[in-house]
Amino acid sequence: MQSTIQYLKTELSMLYPVGEVESMTRQIIEWITGWDFTRQLINRNETLTREQSEKISSVVLRLKNYEPLQYILGETCFFGLKLKVSPAVLIPRPETEELVDLISKVELPAGSRILDIGTGSGCIALALKSRFPEAKVSACDISDKALSVARENSYKNSLDVNFFKADILNWNVSEWPVYTVIVSNPPYVTISEKKQMQRNVLDFEPETALFVEDDNPLLFYRSVAAFALEYLENGGFLFFEINENFGTETVTILNDQGFTEVQIKTDLQGKERMVAARKP
Repeated sequence: MQSTIQYLKTELSMLYPVGEVESMTRQIIEWITGWDFTRQLINRNETLTREQSEKISSVVLRLKNYEPLQYILGETCFFGLKLKVSPAVLIPRPETEELVDLISKVELPAGSRILDIGTGSGCIALALKSRFPEAKVSACDISDKALSVARENSYKNSLDVNFFKADILNWNVSEWPVYTVIVSNPPYVTISEKKQMQRNVLDFEPETALFVEDDNPLLFYRSVAAFALEYLENGGFLFFEINENFGTETVTILNDQGFTEVQIKTDLQGKERMVAARKP
């Protein structure tokens, strides 16, 4: 297996940072062999089968085309859960785990209702259900394909979340229950920011889940805030993942809507990536 590890590092080192190559190598070998990192160390002198070697070569070719490893493997880990991912959904990011961790620190009574708006893979909703097993967790998305992935993740992780189709930009055409917590990680990357993004994102991840027009970058935040003002219980919590360039503007929207305790939260990199607020 040592030769396989060297092959992966040699083929990928010109395209990806050293630390990322090492992480990819461990993940690829675990996916091929079923061995965790400890067993990889123990079995480092084992020889892979021809079929396993061919699979690794196929993965390398796709990585050289900048296809995300998570899509190649068809899965990723998020907040202790193993989730299916496909090009129908965004790959969950570490900052979204930080958002879930922030929400997890809230003390919620049993039977609380939680809504995740724009759920994608279902990562936020499922992680919150694992953290608050007594809560009634629901999640919506406009994409049927994304909802199919989310429901599969719910089944795979034995977590009971109600996934349903809805367009939050037209939320007032339906009746909704009242929620204790509303969270959203909506599209927030402006079209002009495309030029700063990597090919593995631009060429493979769903544009509708990523981008907003430059002339209305906070479209979804305004709509979710208006929705939350109507369907969040008094004293309920509202959480957003945000574009680091629009933290102040997002806070202004919430203050103008009458929310209280509005705060910007930074991620582990010190970037303004989350906003928390409460309904009076």
